[in-house]
Amino acid sequence: MTNVIAINGSVRMEKSDTTMLMEPFLEGMKKAGASVELFYVKRLNVKPCTGCFHCWNTKPGECIVSDDMQMLYPKLRSADILVLATPVYIPLPGEMQNFINRLCPLVEPILEKREGRTRARFHAYVKIRKIVLVSASGWWELGNFGTVLRIAEELAKDVSTEFAGAILRPHAFLMKENKEKTKIIIDALKQAGLQLIRNGKIIDDILETISQPLISEEELRRRSNESYMKVKRG
Repeated sequence: MTNVIAINGSVRMEKSDTTMLMEPFLEGMKKAGASVELFYVKRLNVKPCTGCFHCWNTKPGECIVSDDMQMLYPKLRSADILVLATPVYIPLPGEMQNFINRLCPLVEPILEKREGRTRARFHAYVKIRKIVLVSASGWWELGNFGTVLRIAEELAKDVSTEFAGAILRPHAFLMKENKEKTKIIIDALKQAGLQLIRNGKIIDDILETISQPLISEEELRRRSNESYMKVKRG
């Protein structure tokens, strides 16, 4: 059985657009037979990394900070797939960045050069073989995911595991307006989860369906600007 740990970094948790994407995606994984455990970082006590490198230079693999990461570390070590779900902030919610920084104890402090960059890898006892990104944005274009996507891709390269794809939903809040397209997107999200478990990857057509435009770029800007001007005028 494939073990999946999903980390949702949205501060709005169940009410968020990120969760609207995550729920059908994880449902598809479960349908394919995966064991899925979901955590909202906002509900956890995850302190910032202290940068002491105790986990590398003193006792490799052991974090000196006492908080809820001590509960998560065993679950992460036994997971086959790590799903990182986050809205686009500037670039990430603080709690999500703390979580990513605190993955350091899972990384073995043996450095090597690959493709012109210094990289490491997970300790041999860490089973994670795939990292997946699920992200929601309020702006129209896919380019708005650039920084968040690079963070997820770089993390996978730094720990020498596969980046298995990114589920990106721009102007996600508009899914509530278009029931017909939303149903198509939700079905595609379920299919994405199922494909990832059964085939080890998500086909591009499914990812494009999830990311499809709901309105024109010009219309989104017009609505947003008009809403702001109303507030400004009081």
